[in-house]
Amino acid sequence: MQTQYAAETVSGKLAQGFIDNVEKMSGGRVKIEMFWSSAVVATVEGFDAAASGILDGEMHGGAYQTGKNPAFQFVGDPMGGYDTPWELYSFYYNGGGKEAANALYEQYNMHLVGWWTGGQEAMSSSKPLRGPADLKDWKFRSPPGLETEIFAELGASPIVMDFTEVFTALESGIIDGADASSLANNVGLGLYDIVKHATFPGFHSMPVDHVTFNLDVWNSFPDDIKAIFETATQALALQTAMTIDIANQEAATKLKAQGVTLYDWSPEDRAEFRAGAQRAWDGWAAKTPEAKALVDAHRAFLRQTGKIE
Repeated sequence: MQTQYAAETVSGKLAQGFIDNVEKMSGGRVKIEMFWSSAVVATVEGFDAAASGILDGEMHGGAYQTGKNPAFQFVGDPMGGYDTPWELYSFYYNGGGKEAANALYEQYNMHLVGWWTGGQEAMSSSKPLRGPADLKDWKFRSPPGLETEIFAELGASPIVMDFTEVFTALESGIIDGADASSLANNVGLGLYDIVKHATFPGFHSMPVDHVTFNLDVWNSFPDDIKAIFETATQALALQTAMTIDIANQEAATKLKAQGVTLYDWSPEDRAEFRAGAQRAWDGWAAKTPEAKALVDAHRAFLRQTGKIE
């Protein structure tokens, strides 16, 4: 298997816990050789490397495959859809997400075992971000794709730039803010040495990593080994959400003491952002039948749980 994470990072240690659980629960019948830091192929190529049999499986994320099919956006980061990892996990396990996602993955000779995510990312800003009204003409670093469309729809000015350019662009005032990472990771990047406003808990983006296998490899596993992988993936999901949440809460406490203002958007403001996101979802749903199927699945669950009408 391969992951983009280095073994010594927080996510790398969580992935090692997954490996340990599988090996212990299988009584040593399964041994996982993990290639850390995308040591075999580039991160974006990990999925294809597993599909073609170079790897047996990979632990990257679906969002890296949007160039293959826009539908992968809605397994990699269904922006504006959910507020917490628990809501997203509920969609996957109880809302038809697993079936809808695997209808996509299995077209590419892959099987999706499950997701692991640390939750919503934080927006960092030199200006207040009290609610949707503050997005008007707000210039910020954005990754390419769906996010630029959602924020432009709401009046912001997204600027696509490399992650490595964020610090300098904020420092020089080229941008007012940035979508970089989680609150704790943003602290590590030094963003709040420059800007003193952030959204927390976040509302806009929840990147998802996945656990996948080559479909033929997956089908070769006996049922008890499949169950072990599924259970270990659920444990990984739980541990990831808890670990990142603790780190973010600790970061929030320190930032408040340092004079950084954190904005927790109201349910009404979140609903307004979600409505804007839904309009952008429509454009992506029209791109391929698979994208429409996944958007329809998300919307059915969001209606079921009262997130949208």
